[in-house]
Amino acid sequence: MLTLEEKISRAETRIFKAVFPNTTNHYDTLFGGTTLHMMDEVAFITATRFSRLKMVTVSSDKVDFTHPIPGGTLVELIGRVEHVGNTSLKVRVELFVEQMYSEDRHRAVSGLFTFVAIDEHKRPVRILGPDTATT
Repeated sequence: MLTLEEKISRAETRIFKAVFPNTTNHYDTLFGGTTLHMMDEVAFITATRFSRLKMVTVSSDKVDFTHPIPGGTLVELIGRVEHVGNTSLKVRVELFVEQMYSEDRHRAVSGLFTFVAIDEHKRPVRILGPDTATT
């Protein structure tokens, strides 16, 4: 039987992507919408890996863009489960930007995404089953 902390640890998701010209705007930085798309995808994968249930995004809270993401850089997106409720969970996604040819790396974006587990009729279902220890 896995503890809640073990399930959270196992669900952490890391994805790397290159910022190519087709994803940048006229300032040669990553489009905000593309950034949100990548973050929601990582959050969805994290939520699904944690719950192993059908998950849908219900909200994104306070996405902070603190640094531009230039074209020609690498980004790492890290998703971590931050809170587990009865039928919903919250995933924090952080996006780090790295220069391709140096060790320079810093956090550029952070956001919180909320998901709900649903059944085949699209009704909310419990996330934690009897096989998860919550202590």
